[in-house]
Amino acid sequence: MRIQWDHYYREMMVEAAKEMAVAARTAPKARGRDQLHILILTEGDKDAVAERMREIGVGEDIDFFRRDAENVLAVPVLLILGTEVSPTEVRHCGYCGWADCSENRERGTNPCAFTVGDLGIAVGSAASLAARRHVDNRVMFSAGKAALELGLFPSTVKVALGIPLSATGKNPFFDRARKG
Repeated sequence: MRIQWDHYYREMMVEAAKEMAVAARTAPKARGRDQLHILILTEGDKDAVAERMREIGVGEDIDFFRRDAENVLAVPVLLILGTEVSPTEVRHCGYCGWADCSENRERGTNPCAFTVGDLGIAVGSAASLAARRHVDNRVMFSAGKAALELGLFPSTVKVALGIPLSATGKNPFFDRARKG
């Protein structure tokens, strides 16, 4: 039997995204509170995110949104990790800018630094797994922002980052020409 690369490339990228999702889910979380939300997008959903990225880039004149949109369109899979930002009840903290979690809840203006930090750890775990599998990837604020604006997450998710995946002859996320 002979299997062509094109036949299983998309499937392999989906499998890589699933493994990355496991790495993100099992990453350490402050006080063991898992506020992580995970999306694996292909085809129409992925392209809708890319189109929203392009719209933001054009409408706001932000080059890196347009550049990133082209990258997302060129790959078969986009993993997006998002987090809720409710206070984690860590005592004597104040990293959110308020005295404590109860003041943060009262004012409701700043995300909990621990939940955002947990998202960063989850993203790092996912991206490092991709790298170990030789899957090219790039963490993109722009893709997460577009997914949030499209309402792909529950309204409690306030911060998200996207990771497009590729395994081609040249890393599409390296040596990108546009400034951003």
